[in-house]
Amino acid sequence: MNVLLVGSGGREHALAYKIHQSKTLEDLYLLSGNPGMRSLGISVDMNLKDYNAITKFCFDKKIELVVIGPEQPLVDGMSDFLRENGIKVFGPSKKAADIEAQKSFAKNLMVKYNIPTSGYVEFNSAEQEKAFEYIKTQKYPLVIKADGLAAGKGVLICNSVADAENAIKEIFIDKVFGASGDKLIIEEFMYGEEASIFAITDGKDFICLPSAQDHKRIGDNDTGKNTGGMGAYSPAPVVTKEILSFVEEKIIAPAIKGMEKEGCKFVGCLYCGLMITPEGPKVVEFNCRFGDPETQAVLPILEGDFLQLLYSASTGALDKNAVTYSNGSAVCVVAASKGYPGAFEKGFEITGLDSIADDVVVFQAGTKESEGKVVTNGGRVLGVTAITKETDLKLAKQKAYAALTNIYFGGIYFRKDIADRAINRI
Repeated sequence: MNVLLVGSGGREHALAYKIHQSKTLEDLYLLSGNPGMRSLGISVDMNLKDYNAITKFCFDKKIELVVIGPEQPLVDGMSDFLRENGIKVFGPSKKAADIEAQKSFAKNLMVKYNIPTSGYVEFNSAEQEKAFEYIKTQKYPLVIKADGLAAGKGVLICNSVADAENAIKEIFIDKVFGASGDKLIIEEFMYGEEASIFAITDGKDFICLPSAQDHKRIGDNDTGKNTGGMGAYSPAPVVTKEILSFVEEKIIAPAIKGMEKEGCKFVGCLYCGLMITPEGPKVVEFNCRFGDPETQAVLPILEGDFLQLLYSASTGALDKNAVTYSNGSAVCVVAASKGYPGAFEKGFEITGLDSIADDVVVFQAGTKESEGKVVTNGGRVLGVTAITKETDLKLAKQKAYAALTNIYFGGIYFRKDIADRAINRI
């Protein structure tokens, strides 16, 4: 099977890593990939918005499956165009991708189909004064979110009226999230522990991959600004068998059925961001693609043929036995550029990538090649992932941080406590 993988971040590196292991793979093409992915496939350079060129490439190379990693091409409608030209795609339609592109769409869907989530109200930019009045009457903390895509940074936790006023000003007046902030959502704050579940679905049936937990805040002990994710581990002990059964029955199944009823059948990876509250699991957010960096922790502990799973979902005949999880654990620590998620410098040489143990994989995210060297090219640079054959998160954490002692670039920064919450629970 010839496959085209779209994307060039850490998530796509992990997808390429797993697809490359499939016995059914002939050639893997990367649009456009990153330096770390080049040993796994053939890099091709095309404009992501030139759907005609991408379609022609698929016909020329006899591509049997296109896997779209990032949310933006999905939201822009790439999957629709390719499907209309008879090309199989793993990834939802533009309409179905609204479950991530419009938080108000997702919240309304959850209310309509009785999917547990936090209470909320929504305001558009013309209702700015109403929003200011509303926050004066609420209990704190509150959560304020830009309605549209914001690269994982559009969530602001407010501990006071003053915080909430600043958040509304940032979104509506300062336009820090651009057009994504033309509408905002104000939600009640949920207490509990977060977890992530990936559901692979053909639009009707689904299977869940091992649970994971992301670390969104920039600082240790969950302090500082929200980021796109500073590390993850899998499996997450907070997701017990009972909780997973509840999530499958009360959250994922009704969401998939609801999407079909709304005329936007969802084919691909439905990411379910959860808060495990004292009242039970509730949805924080849905995404229309694999999570980053959770993917870097989840995929390495899967057994079986991952490509077969994606292909079967794309054909409407999900093969629920294509992959299994029996044991093992993984811890992914993100090495970021100093200053992220704010301003940061690029272009620092990355050393030590060739001195990594066999049970550690370094997924590249914000990197590029310059004069024969791999250099930093983003906020989140690497995802250093350690894998254990047994379910031993403590050992996986030790291996990940040991690997990090061999890696260096100017301004390297990483959290020191990835997976501690799970380790302390065990």
